[in-house]
Amino acid sequence: MVSQPYKTLEELLEEARKRIQVEPNELDEAKRRRTAIKDALLKEFPGGRVYYNGSVAHGDALTPLTDIDVGVVVPDPAHEYGPGRRGPRGLMDRAADAVRRELKAEYGDLRVEVEGRKRSVLVRFNDPVRAGWADFTADIIVAIDNPSGRGLYIPKWDSWDRSDPETHTRMVLAAIESSKVRYARDVRLLKHWNRQRSTRLMCSWHIKVLALACLNTPGNLLDGLVGWFEHAVRRLQAGPTPDPAKVGPNVKTPIPQAEVVRQLRNGLDLLRDAIRLESEGWAVLAHAKLAEFFNDPKMLPAPSPVDVRLQEADRLRKRNELRTTRPAVVGVQPPVRSWSRSK
Repeated sequence: MVSQPYKTLEELLEEARKRIQVEPNELDEAKRRRTAIKDALLKEFPGGRVYYNGSVAHGDALTPLTDIDVGVVVPDPAHEYGPGRRGPRGLMDRAADAVRRELKAEYGDLRVEVEGRKRSVLVRFNDPVRAGWADFTADIIVAIDNPSGRGLYIPKWDSWDRSDPETHTRMVLAAIESSKVRYARDVRLLKHWNRQRSTRLMCSWHIKVLALACLNTPGNLLDGLVGWFEHAVRRLQAGPTPDPAKVGPNVKTPIPQAEVVRQLRNGLDLLRDAIRLESEGWAVLAHAKLAEFFNDPKMLPAPSPVDVRLQEADRLRKRNELRTTRPAVVGVQPPVRSWSRSK
């Protein structure tokens, strides 16, 4: 017998997600800094609008919280900016100067970078929101409205790309509401699983895009994880993942898609093994499989090795007992052929 009673897989997942969710004080400080950036941007661009994106806006932030995403849509009544017109660099410089000017008094070591940035203005606070962790940063996207269609134009080096981050955030928030928060909770678990890979398989946004199609109804966390992996394998086998807003480019993986699918299948196999073991009554072995899946003892500690060995031995013993006690299958005897012939 094992040394203690064991929790269900769903209970283990609930505990694990609470260990990795952002702390309230981290979130409060991140939002305070985000508001300071918003105020600086709207002061620089009167009549503009600010939108929020990323993990804080989407409700799936992990601890330690290290960054926020802010977008400002700059008014362009004369249509000076956009493809074939002026590039984004001047607007990015103005946004950077505004943040330096308005936040420098409070954050003396603030650094704001534009040079060499593909899309965003990078703000380095040199002041984490949680003591002992890495620096806290903000990515600022300076965008303009698309005058001839949906979405925005956002920077791409010295040119522009189409995207619709405002619709993306609305879609995520709608999924959180329709799923009664399961979407955000499972996404948080999936993001953490992805972080534990030796090479990350996809960006956080890709995880959320895939989740929009399969995590938009209420349910438990374990079923949600299995459903996401099953959908992700099918979707990636079919080809590139389209932008859910149908405005921007496909969402790409940083490594070959075939390798991503292979690793997703491995993860799905571990989850299915855990579920099977739990259904057969082997709670400790199921726990061990789930811990192997996440590969992070701080987030989901593995069970005691002694308990694992005891239950594995018990499982093998019962399997052998079944084999030895199973009744032999009596086959149908073939008819006996008589060699005598009547005359």
